[in-house]
Amino acid sequence: MAITLTRLRGLISRSSFLRFLISGGVNTGATYGMYLLLLQFMGYKPAYTVAYIFGIVLGFLLNRLFVFQAHRGWRSLVLYPFVYLAQYLVSLAVVWAWVERLHMPASIAPLFAIFITIPLTYVMSRIVFGKRAGSA
Repeated sequence: MAITLTRLRGLISRSSFLRFLISGGVNTGATYGMYLLLLQFMGYKPAYTVAYIFGIVLGFLLNRLFVFQAHRGWRSLVLYPFVYLAQYLVSLAVVWAWVERLHMPASIAPLFAIFITIPLTYVMSRIVFGKRAGSA
């Protein structure tokens, strides 16, 4: 059964998780590209950190405008960095273990970390951008 473009649009419009995955793919590609660029000028730890901060800003914009299409004013703006702080700590540990303990290439370490942290990031982002209790 072929999926038509109209049906695909409808599916995307109804599923915040699907929009989260799409925006995550865009954010991942842009952030990974930034990381690879920065690796040319610095070590993997600072390159990962700078690229990660870039990803937070892009992620906020994508989540606000595309994924959840809502926001709780200052609350979203203030709490959103904490979502990524939690993700950062988990993913930095994964990146460190990948490079230092498993002796795998630093260039692909962040990709592995992403798969580990997707569920954590979605749930926390949904809380930050979700509708207030009692609102329609």
